[in-house]
Amino acid sequence: MKQLASKNELRAEIERQMRDYLTRGGEVEEIARGISGRDPLHGAPGGFHTFAPRPREDRTYVPEVVAAIEARRRKPKPKVPPRRARARLVRRPVYDDFGEPVRWEWVEEGTKS
Repeated sequence: MKQLASKNELRAEIERQMRDYLTRGGEVEEIARGISGRDPLHGAPGGFHTFAPRPREDRTYVPEVVAAIEARRRKPKPKVPPRRARARLVRRPVYDDFGEPVRWEWVEEGTKS
């Protein structure tokens, strides 16, 4: 089949094919609205058999439960004290009498050792 350039050309091509089918004696069977084209022997997919609306169920309004939920929602959150900044540790060398590094120590930044 050739590539069609626009939707109008595609629509015209489908109309032409339908007209040819009907003039050669083809027949179109109309299906009533709301009936699935699926084979009834296989059933509906997913186990659903009908989409008929169910009768409206009566709901029980429980004001004390609603009030408790609303109270919890409006309750102010407890204030959390700000976290203290932890002292930052820095690795510093320890020197011997001749100025050679002997070992490394971890000290808080800002302190001298």
